[in-house]
Amino acid sequence: MEKYSKTAIFLHWLIALLIVAAFTLGWTMTSIPGITPTKLKYFSWHKWIGVTVLGLAAARLIWRLMHRPPAYPDSMPPWQKTAAGVLHGVLYVLMFVVPLSGYFYSLAAGVPVVYLGVIPLPVLIDPNPTLKPVLKEVHELLTNGLLVVVGAHVAAALKHHFIDRDGVLKRMLP
Repeated sequence: MEKYSKTAIFLHWLIALLIVAAFTLGWTMTSIPGITPTKLKYFSWHKWIGVTVLGLAAARLIWRLMHRPPAYPDSMPPWQKTAAGVLHGVLYVLMFVVPLSGYFYSLAAGVPVVYLGVIPLPVLIDPNPTLKPVLKEVHELLTNGLLVVVGAHVAAALKHHFIDRDGVLKRMLP
C-alpha cells in the first residue's frame, strides 16, 4: 500500500503533537486561579504553539494541494471514504480557525501576541471588551470541536488498524 510522503508524515505528527500540547496547556493554564507568573508563561507558550500550528497547517495544506495523498484501499466502503474526506476537511478548517480565534480573542482582550517573545504579530483589531467574551466563547467552542474531531480521527485510524486491518494507519506512520 502506498504511504504518505515523508514531508506529509512529518507535518502530520508534528502538528498532532503541538495540538496535544496546546490542549494540555490550555486546560492547565485556565485552571490556575488568578494571575500568576506560571499562568502568564503558559498563556505565552499556548499562543506560540497556536501560531506555530497555524503556520504548519498552511504549509501542510500547500503540500497536500501539490501532492496527491495515497488512495484509500478498494475494500473501504464509499461512505467511509466520503466520511474520511469530510473529517479531513473539517480538521484542516479547525487547524486554521482555532488559532485565529485565539489570536483575535487575545487582541480583543488588549494583549498583543508576540511570537516566541520576539516577533510581534500585527494588531488587527483594537481592544474590545464587548467582543472579548464572544471571542473567548468562540475559541473554546472551536477548541472543543477540534477535540471531538481529533478523537473521531484517532478512533477511525485505530478501527482501520485493529479491526479492518486494511493498512490505512500504516500509510501515515513514519
